Amino acid sequence: MMLHSPILRHPGSIQLFRIDARASVSLSKSAQSINSRGGFGLHQINPLVRFSSMKCKNLRLRSFVVRSRSGSDPKSKIINKSVDFPKDYNELVNQARRAAQAALKDDKTLLEVEFPTAGLDTVPGDEEGGIEMNTSIVLMKEFCTIFKDEAPTTRIFFPDAKDMELAKTSIFDGTSFKLDYLTKPNGLEDFGFGSKVKMADRVQSSDTVFVVAYPYFNVNAVEELYKGSAAASNRPIIVFNGELDRIRSGYYPSFFYPKLGSIAKEFLPKFETVYYIHNFKGRSRGVLFRMYPGPWQVLQRVGDHKFVLLHEQASMPSLKEVALNILPTA
Repeated sequence: MMLHSPILRHPGSIQLFRIDARASVSLSKSAQSINSRGGFGLHQINPLVRFSSMKCKNLRLRSFVVRSRSGSDPKSKIINKSVDFPKDYNELVNQARRAAQAALKDDKTLLEVEFPTAGLDTVPGDEEGGIEMNTSIVLMKEFCTIFKDEAPTTRIFFPDAKDMELAKTSIFDGTSFKLDYLTKPNGLEDFGFGSKVKMADRVQSSDTVFVVAYPYFNVNAVEELYKGSAAASNRPIIVFNGELDRIRSGYYPSFFYPKLGSIAKEFLPKFETVYYIHNFKGRSRGVLFRMYPGPWQVLQRVGDHKFVLLHEQASMPSLKEVALNILPTA
């Protein structure tokens, strides 16, 4: 059963996400979305699917294989070292869980997990936003099984109350996790106007870990959660697919968004990015990959599920550095 159809951009190279009654998240190249008039069937949706109305409770993840778009063999000297890039989303979730567990064991308290949700060779925006969020919430539930024994003391924050209620009546129905929300998006807050939920009022002393789901517009609230509750008690925060790169890269000019500018300089550097995949398209295709506690690796695809290692380093390189200085040398 398809919940939503993406906006199709490239005829002949169609990728569809389907979530059926067993929560199969799969890629397809079928042309079933082409309507009888020869056009594409479009179905606009809200950012988060109304799972409850679709009767999609108790969803389970089923793996699928991502066919990479092959690139040319690298011309520069490659590093003769094995690459642990995942072959499908089941393997990805397992890797992310192991990375997070290792970081928590090392007493890391601010963790970031970031990867594309429209396919392992995609970038944010390749699919309709609702589909990417649908996939993210299913994968996040699978990721959170590392806290199954602490579920009653694990608080999961969604961007706003509406998203929380939808998750509570669908994907997370029947679980013991504490579901909560951050704030409703309000552009005026960055200028110092408007009201917001005080994070200290949402947290309980019994909470042991906080998982924050895709806080694209709520990073201010994540910082408040850290400063007001988590830091003093040394309780970890895990940001799951928060697209923090937008803030790191200066996508939001600090002149217009002073709070985000401050977060980029003072808050985000505190994070340990424990699992990360970022794809680069265009002429110099490649991947920036990291699985804690390993190094940051720049990879180039040379075939289906085959990669060569071009570069690695201990600290995270900027996306600009990878795109302009590392990948073009391959």
